[in-house]
Amino acid sequence: EEDGIGSEFDEAADNSKLYTQPADVLQAYDRLNHIGHFSVAASFGNVHGVYKPGNVKLRPEILRNSQELVQQTHNTGPNPLHLVFHGGSGSEKAKIEEAVGYGVFKMNIDTDTQFAFSKEVGAFVNEHAKAFLYQVDPDDGTPYKKFYDPRKYLRLAEQGIVTRLQEAFEDLGSSGKSIAS
Repeated sequence: EEDGIGSEFDEAADNSKLYTQPADVLQAYDRLNHIGHFSVAASFGNVHGVYKPGNVKLRPEILRNSQELVQQTHNTGPNPLHLVFHGGSGSEKAKIEEAVGYGVFKMNIDTDTQFAFSKEVGAFVNEHAKAFLYQVDPDDGTPYKKFYDPRKYLRLAEQGIVTRLQEAFEDLGSSGKSIAS
């Protein structure tokens, strides 16, 4: 199954098919190291989208084991790999922190940012429902332009994304830092 969850066969599944194996990461390192900087997005239970709590089982130890194998094989310093956390939306903060400790420097949270955006739009529409049914109030003639103008609620939606991104920066330990620092 593409996302590795939701199948009645999950418990019997071959973990080498569901999760990236450290030997696979070592092979990627061996093939890419000569080109310079690169990043690896190893599968450690992470999935795109959002799922019922408990369905996603992150195993950051796969990242640790991958780092250790590359370090031992190539006599590098600790955490020689630059790791990407694909499908980070909805992940437990403790698992994010653990993954960061094993070299994750980037986390994709598209589903979370979509929700943060949409939640603000939905709240605005609910609060001003008549403005999304009528241009002018049919009872008292009040114009609703200032409410259905997309610039009004899109600003709120953008702020929802900003708030979610600030949370991600904190989770990743990158708040207040630049890539150059």
